[in-house]
Amino acid sequence: MSDLLDRVAGAPITWGVDGSPGWGHLMDRDRVMSEMVEVGLSATELGPDGYLPRDPEEIVEYLKQYDLHVVGGFVVAVLYRPDLIDRVLAYVDRACRQLASAGSQVMVLGPASHLDGYDTSIDMTEDEWDTFLANLERLRDIAGRNGLVTALHPHWGMAIEQQRHVERLLESCDVDLCVDTGHLFVVGADPVAVTEMARGRVKHVHLKDVDDRLAGKVRSGELGFKQAVIDGMFKPLGHGDVDIAGVIRRLEASGFDGWYVLEQDASLAAEPEEGAGPKTDALLSFEYLRKIAADL
Repeated sequence: MSDLLDRVAGAPITWGVDGSPGWGHLMDRDRVMSEMVEVGLSATELGPDGYLPRDPEEIVEYLKQYDLHVVGGFVVAVLYRPDLIDRVLAYVDRACRQLASAGSQVMVLGPASHLDGYDTSIDMTEDEWDTFLANLERLRDIAGRNGLVTALHPHWGMAIEQQRHVERLLESCDVDLCVDTGHLFVVGADPVAVTEMARGRVKHVHLKDVDDRLAGKVRSGELGFKQAVIDGMFKPLGHGDVDIAGVIRRLEASGFDGWYVLEQDASLAAEPEEGAGPKTDALLSFEYLRKIAADL
């Protein structure tokens, strides 16, 4: 048996906590942290700005109550727009200082587009690609000065979204990746193939399982991303159509020793009753990982 289960973290989005305007009800953070521990998780990503305390020392002290620590945070940055970059990099610097001071070693980069929401895909022009890559290096320098590795997260509705975007990125620079099995699957990419393609450059992993039928509706434009989340597009691990086991086996065989973040994006209308809600699915996901770990 591997040490896989010791490297499984939580993410507030699994409990419906997202920073997007109007996303849904934000569950009480004490309950969320308690439920992470009950599931068997030993760490967490930060979640949206302000959900956990903003002061890094307060973050550390708060999480100590639950025997949790910070293993990353999602930092969104538009890198292909020269008119926005100074403000973007100032924000990245603040976020990196917070993450590093809170004990994280990874900054998860969301390569955002300049558009609102996740329902409009973009293809950067050649000039925009050049600007993106140049500013990506500036961003990585900021992260590096703070002792953080940048793990770029291909994401539905962002500038790096499709498998061809990931291929070009990997060929154009040496940035590391955060592989998100769910977002890759939703766009029609093969998470196992991308994991193999990025062998040695995967520094962080978001494990998501997906209902292919609903993902197909998102892909075709029939259904918006948020509505698909509400409708249950993301499933407990092992209950959807993504080859989660295949991704994990390839990563472990390659020597990956980073964190697997258990994610099942949710949007809640209200606080669930005690004993109900996202924890139920999180327990199913962790049990699935337990079975995989036993076979490694």
